[in-house]
Amino acid sequence: METLTIEVATDAQINARIVQAVERNEPQPPGYFFGTEEALLDTLTSNRFAILKALAGAGPIGVRELARRVGRDVRAVHADAQRLALIGLIDKTPNGKLHFPYDGVHLELNWRVAA
Repeated sequence: METLTIEVATDAQINARIVQAVERNEPQPPGYFFGTEEALLDTLTSNRFAILKALAGAGPIGVRELARRVGRDVRAVHADAQRLALIGLIDKTPNGKLHFPYDGVHLELNWRVAA
């Protein structure tokens, strides 16, 4: 399995990386990008991050089992999982199970004060 890199990047930055990778004939590692730091932090709450950790490397899991693994209410886990599936961070199998096809997450969050 692979590690998913989650980071903040603009569309221009993402496109530049793709062009460079194509020109160099280099494969791109799996990545998920947010447009702002605020969007990343609003989306990846501690509860949602716990869901990703519980799903990593585990294969498809039903929402009840996932709720048991993260120690939370089924309805709350379902709502958070729906949000993660809606934005494409996790998958739903045809039989309704939840799947995160990676064994880990590398989170990059960098900023600097403008000079």
